[in-house]
Formats: sequence, structure tokens, C-alpha cells
Amino acid sequence: MPTTTSEATITAASGVAERERAVPPESEWRLVWRRLIRNPMAVGGAFVLFVWVAIAATAPWIAPYDPIEQNIPIRLAAPSADHWLGVDGLGRDVLSRVLYGGRVSLPVAAVVVVLASLFGTLYGALSGFCGKWVDEIGMRIVDMVLSFPALILAMAIAAALGPSIRNSMLAMLVVWWPPYARVARGEVMALKERDFVPAARSLGMSNRRILLRHVLPNALAPSLVLVAMDFGNAIIITAALSFLGLGAVPPTPEWGAMVAEGRELIQQWWISTFPGVAILTVAIACNFIGDGLRDAMDPRINLR
Repeated sequence: MPTTTSEATITAASGVAERERAVPPESEWRLVWRRLIRNPMAVGGAFVLFVWVAIAATAPWIAPYDPIEQNIPIRLAAPSADHWLGVDGLGRDVLSRVLYGGRVSLPVAAVVVVLASLFGTLYGALSGFCGKWVDEIGMRIVDMVLSFPALILAMAIAAALGPSIRNSMLAMLVVWWPPYARVARGEVMALKERDFVPAARSLGMSNRRILLRHVLPNALAPSLVLVAMDFGNAIIITAALSFLGLGAVPPTPEWGAMVAEGRELIQQWWISTFPGVAILTVAIACNFIGDGLRDAMDPRINLR
């Protein structure tokens, strides 16, 4: 007996359904990655940041001169074939100092952002999950730190501790973690009301296990976006502290300190321009990456 059209349609539909069940669903992180690599701005920002990291890592081999070696007879020489980016007020090669400057600014920013994000996220998650007096006291501490402008508070702490890279890192850590605590608290407070939390408790799981294994991993997406954007901000604040004499100590090559060295030498524009361009490119690249992550993790945007 010939198969009717309706029977053929049902058979085809069941075959499609079986094939869809056979294909495992794509993980959320893989979907985020696919969306991210399709964003040209994010890919461009990642490329620029990778180039600067590679330059900083290989600076001892690619720098044409010693970054702290002085050559007074050629001080303030303009860019030339021998010194592509010119020479500063003490006869030091600007190109070499810019290349070596990434070995100071990039690690400082990375350490500050990573430690501040870890501490702030755990602090905010614990505060939001516990609630009651723990949340009240924890958020009042956050409000106290946030009541001061971040740069002004970091300057005060760095000035009290004394000028050095280590002290500037400590000052930045003190002022950098509260935004992460705020973001993590809000996400955790929303997630702990979801059905999977009572279900986990009914299975006998402890509050610590529920927080660390189920709630916190689902609350990390906004913090990751903030980390990407904050890396550029940390570069700028590190340079600002060094520019004010509260960060790197001479003759250490650091981008902010190099900008400070050339701020009064208007005719010798190359001394402050090139380290300023380095700061600008890293900050913009990090903002592009952060924007791309935000778009990739937004479920309302369909970029499949």
C-alpha cells in the first residue's frame, strides 16, 4: 500500500528529531567563544594585546639598546636611523625604553586585576549568599571604599607607603576590588532565589558547596567582562601613579614615568608621545575585548 503524504511527513519529522537528539547540545562557553571570534573589534583588540605581551616578553632580545644606558652627547636627539623613536634627556633610547616599559606596566596591571577580581568576587558572593547582617556589614565596607575617588585614594595610599611599584600595586588593590564585590553580590542574590538552590539543599548539599559549585560559576560572566575592561584601566592608573612620582622609581623604564619625563619638553615631542601611544593602544584594545565579551555573553544578542 503506498505511503500517504502525511505518513511521509511524520517519518521525516521523526528522523530529524532523532538526529537532533543524537547531536549533543553546544556548551555555553563554546557558544560564547564562537560569538567572540566573529566580533572583528574583539579579535582586533586581542591581537593588539597579544602583540604587546609578546613585545614585553621578548624585549631583552629585540630592544636595540640598554634601556637605562645613558649617552649624554646625543641627549634629546630626534628620531633617526640609529634611534627610531629618538633619545630622551639623558641620552637613553626611547624605543628600547618603550619596549621594556611593557615589562613593568603589563604585569602590574595583570596582578592587580586578577587579585582584585578574585577577592572582590568571593567577597561579594559570600555577602550576597549569606544575607542578613553579613551582607549589611560587608556592603557598608564596600560603600566606604567607593565613597572615595579611586585615583585619589590610590594616590594617598601610595604616598603614605612611599614611591615604588610594589606600593603602587598595594594601593591599587585596596581601591580596585569593590566593583567586583558589587557585581558578584547582585548576581548571587538573583541566582540564590532560583529553583536549583532549594533542590541542591534537598539533596543534602552544604551551603559552601552550593555557593562554590553551583551559584558562583553561574555568576562569573559579568565579572569576566569587568576584568577585560579593567585591565586597560589598571594600565592607565599605573601610569598615572608613575606620572605623579608615586610608582616606578627612576631609572626603571615605565610608560607613565616616561610621559612625565617629557611633559615639559614640548619641542622634543617624541619623549612622551610614544609611551603615551603604548598606553592608549593597550587601553583601547582591552575595551574592545571587554565589549566583545559583553556582547558574546548577552543572551539577548543572537550571533550564531
